[in-house]
Amino acid sequence: MSAVLQHGEASARTAVDDAEARVCALLVERGRLKQEDLARAERLLLEAPETRLTALLARLGLVSERDLAEAWSETLHLPLLSAKDAPDTPPETSLSVRFMKQYHAVPVAESDAGLQLALADPGDAYVAHAVQLATGREVVPLVAARSDIDDLIERWFGAGRSALGTIVEGLEGEGGEAVSADDDIEHLRDLASEAPVIRLVNLLIQRAVEQRASDIHIEPFENRLKVRYRIDGVLHEVEAPPASSTAAVISRVKIMARMNIAERRLPQDGRIMLRVQGKELDLRVSCIPTSFGESVVMRILDRGNVILDFDSLGFDENTLPAFLHVLDQPHGILLVTGPTGSGKTTTLYTALSKINTPDRKLITVEDPVEYQIEGINQMQVKPQIGLDFAGALRSIVRQDPDVIMIGEMRDLETCKIAIQSALTGHLVLSTLHTNSAAGGLTRLLDMGVEDYLIASTVNAILAQRLVRRLDPATAEAYEPLPEMVAELGLDKLTSQRPLCLYRPKPSPDNPSGFRGRLAIIEQLTMNDALRRLLMQHADASDIERAARASGMRTMYEDGLRKALAGLTTVEEVIRVTQEA
Repeated sequence: MSAVLQHGEASARTAVDDAEARVCALLVERGRLKQEDLARAERLLLEAPETRLTALLARLGLVSERDLAEAWSETLHLPLLSAKDAPDTPPETSLSVRFMKQYHAVPVAESDAGLQLALADPGDAYVAHAVQLATGREVVPLVAARSDIDDLIERWFGAGRSALGTIVEGLEGEGGEAVSADDDIEHLRDLASEAPVIRLVNLLIQRAVEQRASDIHIEPFENRLKVRYRIDGVLHEVEAPPASSTAAVISRVKIMARMNIAERRLPQDGRIMLRVQGKELDLRVSCIPTSFGESVVMRILDRGNVILDFDSLGFDENTLPAFLHVLDQPHGILLVTGPTGSGKTTTLYTALSKINTPDRKLITVEDPVEYQIEGINQMQVKPQIGLDFAGALRSIVRQDPDVIMIGEMRDLETCKIAIQSALTGHLVLSTLHTNSAAGGLTRLLDMGVEDYLIASTVNAILAQRLVRRLDPATAEAYEPLPEMVAELGLDKLTSQRPLCLYRPKPSPDNPSGFRGRLAIIEQLTMNDALRRLLMQHADASDIERAARASGMRTMYEDGLRKALAGLTTVEEVIRVTQEA
């Protein structure tokens, strides 16, 4: 009899191991888990054989809870439950809250088939079997992210607190009195090193990653602490810790970014490298003094999720050939212009990766180096030791490069060295802060660069903005009103009839109806007519008119075409181009 039981347990274990292996293979195949991370977890598993591999991956932060839940759902063909889809009240059962919290399982509803049970680890047959014995009902398993299950348990059986509220209560329970920024530095350091504060900051970063945020804004005011995430270019206010935790939270961020927590009068910059939910993140931290404390902004760069691809950026069959033609030039200057956060650097990195071949030497000077690209020599300026753009460029030219990328042309000296490099046979890529492509030429004139030098070195100027991309799974088509068609001139942009535009349709998984961003682009390629206008010091509007006569499509026109193609909305195009 015991042999039969042992054989049954061994068979169940083999089935579970097989399911876990398929889940891990799926995560690796989709790029959600690195092969070396999986091998590392398997080695650690030898020291703790009673631990499940998938549970270990989640605990180590090598894979996100959401990705793991989706992989289990697909592997076992089980429905995936979101906390938003759960009913307002739970079904009546005799299960203890302790059991549910320990095994991350919660009954969510009853159906004709049985008791629906949400599981974070559906591969563990023990939990479903135990619930079936305890309730006397057939169990219908569902899959949910561990945090969603914990939130449901807290909402239904606890005090209704969120995960953030639970951590804050723990902080207060440990005697976390309100701490001001004027308190003793050592006391602040000790408070910032307490477990609840660490969990609090980690949760703010984790939630930002889950919501695809590009920036985290932590802003202190007189009676509250405000936290906002920038998602697809738009700020959204989210649940924030109480004002009493302001000093502790900001001190924790400054410690993580290796800033001086004793210095609260001057702006500071720092950097945090960490792994969250299987993603290697690089956080650029900026801290400035305000009336009620220090305002902190963390820019999130997901190094493992960088797609340097022209199609993904928003280049199409009309804009890409002209841009690639300029990139193929052996020397000259290519400028990308736009305001902060318009994707200029990503466009330049994509251009560099395109021309990064073994027969070319590429060197960049950046502040800071945002993405590492193999085969490119990347240099970061350090103004505190006297290494600025101009100083770095003088040294770089002696390195015999073929292509030079300058993070930004900020002053006349940098511009002159870049122009000298272009005149001596180098291809120079850089960025400028202007509103339009034509404005880039007048900006160089305003900085004091001689007109004949600009005319002989600048090959093209590309201006761009980022618009939110419609979620293709939910976007809704509609026919615009004739007045709207006439006002926007849509009928001149396409021969398609009837005209069709698209709008976002919110869903529980995506309340905004947008997913990601793409660039709308205008490229001014220099020709003899434009050079004549430049030598005459014509204004930007005259230069733009001449460029349009030569075939340039403005950002606004490019945006409207992308709206007609269902990639974005007319409202988005108007929102980002009205200042241009």
